[in-house]
Amino acid sequence: MIIVVGAGLAGCEAAWTAAEHGSRVLLIEQKPIRYSPAHKSEKFAELVCSNSFKARRANSAAGLLKEEMRALGSLTVECAYRTEVPAGGALAVDREKFSDLVTEKIRSHPLIEIRSCEVTDIPHNDGPVIIATGPLTDGALAEDISRLTGGYLHFHDAASPIVTFASVDMSKAFFASRYGKGGDDYINCPFNKEQYEAFHEALIHAQSVELHEFEKSDRDDFKVYEGCMPVEVLAKRGADAVRYGTMKPVGLTDPNTGHRPWAAVQLRKENEQGTLYNLVGFQTNLKFGEQKRVFSMIPGLENADFVRYGVMHRNSFINSPQLLFPDFSLRQDRNIFFAGQITGVEGYMESAASGIIAGLNAAGIKTVLPEYTMIGALSHYISDPDVKDFQPMGANMGILPPLETEIRDKQMRYQAIVDRSLAYFRNH
Repeated sequence: MIIVVGAGLAGCEAAWTAAEHGSRVLLIEQKPIRYSPAHKSEKFAELVCSNSFKARRANSAAGLLKEEMRALGSLTVECAYRTEVPAGGALAVDREKFSDLVTEKIRSHPLIEIRSCEVTDIPHNDGPVIIATGPLTDGALAEDISRLTGGYLHFHDAASPIVTFASVDMSKAFFASRYGKGGDDYINCPFNKEQYEAFHEALIHAQSVELHEFEKSDRDDFKVYEGCMPVEVLAKRGADAVRYGTMKPVGLTDPNTGHRPWAAVQLRKENEQGTLYNLVGFQTNLKFGEQKRVFSMIPGLENADFVRYGVMHRNSFINSPQLLFPDFSLRQDRNIFFAGQITGVEGYMESAASGIIAGLNAAGIKTVLPEYTMIGALSHYISDPDVKDFQPMGANMGILPPLETEIRDKQMRYQAIVDRSLAYFRNH
């Protein structure tokens, strides 16, 4: 029997993959016995931060990753497409329906046994063990993992606020996707120059929340992860930092002026009914009162009803390049696997993909994908002992090896990279 600890995206994929290949699986999940500081639902595959799985087009890094996962029989990709909500070129889901569907699939699989209990040390088992307890692993289990691996690295992750659609002033905001890609799936809140400068000034001087004890660290390598940079931290990097980042106005035309806004905030559907929207890229650690004050300065959100404010929490990961093989097994014990964000892969689908690879190998299906596939590139990145100053990595075209023939046009180059990868899955 294979033991999988943790029923997040990685753990569910690992359990599902192993079971689909004929292995009996014991999936251990601490909820509802115990919850991490960031989790609220007793369901599996709970989405704590964004409800987006990033780009869906195949000639993007995120899109390629999902196509590769599909080829490997991914559970979470299937469930994502069955519970998606409109989000332009992105694949976003109704987070409750997504979690419900994954939970239903896992619980109904005849080869998967579920056990709800808190795990305080790495289980001893005659067969493989997969640790997929996520980036908030703490307590006795964290101490046991730390003893085994030589300690944790840390970084901060953050989530964006959510508002009700009914409270958005659509006389100021407008529906559109950048460059008209997809449907008009985003609400756009446009700024003129004066509005932006006032907003930026308020943002950089707003008060942040003090870190909880569980989020503090005395390690030198404790830092904010660039991919989930709190908007107020980004704003302090310069007057135009957010205007060139999450508030970039490119590809948008304000119908009220006929011109491109000076800056813009985009809101994306949070649920299928379209009653809730999240502020895209507005991960934050500001105090709740400050979020209400400052974010109400966004044109169209002056009277917004915030149903969830942004939060920030600590993420932890092991020093995988010194510890893991590309199949996600531990170098010092090939019967122990790690999967998910605890390995240093960053992102929902990246975590789920690592669970697939761990599940395949734990089930005896020896699988190490070539580096010219996105999953293979991520697997090799987290297991490359030559990687220095190891930091979490999400899917991106930069970690793939170059093409044999140089192609200058970016889109044509990306398409060739995608074709190279997907050819592998067609032929194997």
